Amino acid sequence: MKKTYYLFNPGRMSRQDNTLKYTAYDEKGADAQTRFLPIEDVADLFVFGALDANSALYNFLGKNGVSVHFFDYYEHYTGSFMAKEYLLAGRLQVAQTGHYTSLKKRLVLARKLVEGAAFNLLKNLRYYQSRGRQVAEEITQIELYVAALPHTGTVAEIMGYEGNIRQTYYRCFERLVSVPGFSFGTRSTQPPQNELNALLSFGNMLCYAVCLSQIYHTQLNPTISFLHEPGSRRFSLALDLAEIFKPLLVDRTIFRLLNKKEIQPRDFVRELDGCLLKETGRKTFVRVFEERLKETIQHRRLNRSVSYQHLIKLECYKLTKHLLSIEEYQPFKAWW
Repeated sequence: MKKTYYLFNPGRMSRQDNTLKYTAYDEKGADAQTRFLPIEDVADLFVFGALDANSALYNFLGKNGVSVHFFDYYEHYTGSFMAKEYLLAGRLQVAQTGHYTSLKKRLVLARKLVEGAAFNLLKNLRYYQSRGRQVAEEITQIELYVAALPHTGTVAEIMGYEGNIRQTYYRCFERLVSVPGFSFGTRSTQPPQNELNALLSFGNMLCYAVCLSQIYHTQLNPTISFLHEPGSRRFSLALDLAEIFKPLLVDRTIFRLLNKKEIQPRDFVRELDGCLLKETGRKTFVRVFEERLKETIQHRRLNRSVSYQHLIKLECYKLTKHLLSIEEYQPFKAWW
């Protein structure tokens, strides 16, 4: 099975026959450890350090369908190298564009995306409520926001409710983490101002990139979205799908890491303008995040075990059926 590889150190990558040769640099910039990755084993690459490569390598990656996602020093997603879109279909492109340009059709999908995200957020809160955490007030408030979604008439209104839902949810974060000393305050990015915000920013970027990789393996166009506004330099459909899966993939990863003390205050570095994960913290987060992606559940409709990663692709297929008027889209909602 193909794997995702995370490159944390600066290094050089090149092609050697049908193998990727990756040489990491040490602190002085000299060659250190070298690894060889058979191309048939590589699904995509997540690059957090400087990567030296040439066009021949990217041609090789493109021909083999390997995507590369880049992150800067502050752990922000900065862009992706995507192989040629080999599955795009004209009929679906026309339908996807039509659902974006038609306000009525777009509102239907935008509402459903927020409803799915809110349901999974509430699932997290109710889990911890059953274990004695005081989150009843926030649950009630989020339910009121969700109840108002059918009455919205613009995408901006829906985005406003989505923001209110998230803000209410984040008020609970400190109560869901049993480790003292981790404060949340308000949601802050670019850069995050404390440890919890640093974990959220890092995890959300990973989730976005994973969603983008799954979209690539379907006929959907990742630049045409329904909740987030399409932009000239981002794959906004991945942002739409990430809203549904962040509570399950990112937030639950954070709760486990902190409640089991797998990440400690020493795994962060505070700078003048914010707080970031050290390399030790990033590696620990990635390990648990990957375990989460590979974890399987018994799918009620398919009657077989599927991984969380495959659930994202199934979400793409459901969206495709909706766009082609085959079956109405229903967002993924955790039932366990």
